[in-house]
Amino acid sequence: MSGDEDTDTPDTNSKASEGAVEGTIKAATGLVKAVPIYQDAIQPAAKELGRSLETVTKAVNVALAPVTGLIWGYEKIKDFVDNLVSEKLQNVPEENIITPPPHIAGPALESLRYSGNIEELREMYANLIASSMDKNTTNDVHPAYNEIIKQITSKEALLLSAFKTNIQLPIITVVDQDNSGDDNLFPCTYFTNLPEMLGLDNNDMVPTFIDNMIRLGVLEVPHDAIATNAESIYEELENHPFIVELRNSIDATDGRQSNIVKKTALITSLGKNFVQTCVQDHREIGSPNKSE
Repeated sequence: MSGDEDTDTPDTNSKASEGAVEGTIKAATGLVKAVPIYQDAIQPAAKELGRSLETVTKAVNVALAPVTGLIWGYEKIKDFVDNLVSEKLQNVPEENIITPPPHIAGPALESLRYSGNIEELREMYANLIASSMDKNTTNDVHPAYNEIIKQITSKEALLLSAFKTNIQLPIITVVDQDNSGDDNLFPCTYFTNLPEMLGLDNNDMVPTFIDNMIRLGVLEVPHDAIATNAESIYEELENHPFIVELRNSIDATDGRQSNIVKKTALITSLGKNFVQTCVQDHREIGSPNKSE
């Protein structure tokens, strides 16, 4: 063999491997010895965290207890059908009461488990199921109505009640603009006094309610449309104390001025049918003479 060839022997390789293993063992041993020290260092914090989580868990359980009590079981849903739905169908001839489509009644009854305790939504579900069981109205029921009810609040349900007799809702938007008219802000959109007329509070949520109903396809707010024959209502909205105070605040700011944009919320075809099916009491729709 020449001198340039590898002269390592098996013994040499073995010793090198043993050295590497020994180094690894020592390193591992050092870590193991350090663990108790590390555990001792974190133990108080871990115990404190455990106590904190225990406290939070108890608070969560207490807070959720009323909610779990409000979830309806079979007996409450059966009572709902036996009483409220039956009442909605009291004007419908017995021969006109049919088995409801499962894709309508099934989701409605399931949703009642979580919203049956809310009166306004409970009424909507009762009207929906009754309409699906009435031979004269079952074809007017759309599966989307279940989803609409699931995604609105009790206050939105009350606001929709205004559309039982109206197809439009006058609203105004306050514009905060600079004198050049280029920098426009909208501190108040979709303002209406309807919540006050219905005895509702939290008017700040009305723009959210209207946006939600637009999203659901129930309402629309065309860009340039205003309500017809509603000048007195628009005047009342512009003179509302909240609007007057807001405009005064804007106008008192240097370089800013307020402006009013008149708009109207219109009920869509989907919304009109939804209101007729779910918002209007089915007892006002069904009658013994309707099928004649």
